[in-house]
Amino acid sequence: MMTKYIAIVEDEKNASALLSSYLDKFASETGYAFSVTSFYDAKSFLSTSDDFDIVFMDIELPDGNGMEVVRTMRERGCASLVIFVTNLAQYAVKGYEVRAFDFVVKPIAYHNFALKVKSALDCLEMNKDIDIWITNKDGRIKLSASKITYVEVMKHYVTYHTTDGDYAALGSISAVAKELESAPFAFCNRCYLVNLKYVTRIHQMSVSVDGHELQISRQKKVAFLKELNDYLAESGGGSR
Repeated sequence: MMTKYIAIVEDEKNASALLSSYLDKFASETGYAFSVTSFYDAKSFLSTSDDFDIVFMDIELPDGNGMEVVRTMRERGCASLVIFVTNLAQYAVKGYEVRAFDFVVKPIAYHNFALKVKSALDCLEMNKDIDIWITNKDGRIKLSASKITYVEVMKHYVTYHTTDGDYAALGSISAVAKELESAPFAFCNRCYLVNLKYVTRIHQMSVSVDGHELQISRQKKVAFLKELNDYLAESGGGSR
């Protein structure tokens, strides 16, 4: 099992030590491996070049507001899962503005904490990138599922629309769906397989995917919306 890298940004040393001890307990109970780094102010955390899978962020820091720290993280392109730690629940709710995954309210009970960590780890597993290979006139090409915005089929050709450009190859979209079944993709109609991470809007019978408007078929609408809602619920708002 791969080590998960976790940051605790908390100025109260007792609270930081408690979170660290909870992570040790969770690891011993579940078999997960964690590498935990503690920070006691915003400056030291924002100065690090380390990448973290999960960040426990106190909202009230001695040199800044935790929400603004996370906003800065997002502006830098950081997609770490953030769990806010706060004394006041109403502040934590605002965390969703910066795509926070969840929040815990002090005093923190271990059972509640463990549920949050398990949910975050499940989300990381769900969003784990996978690679697929396609063959076309240019040879064999490896594509990362996380960069595929949607897949389109026309006649016998499948086109992979990605953040790096479009790639077409002979094949069937059902075979592609099977390759991507562990990634967050869903059919909005029989011609389009959508990466739910790139959905920005649903309007009547269409879905916006990375700037493209795709039609939702009546036959697929209920299932598609359910898969999208499930994805958003599990991913804390679909941050990427």
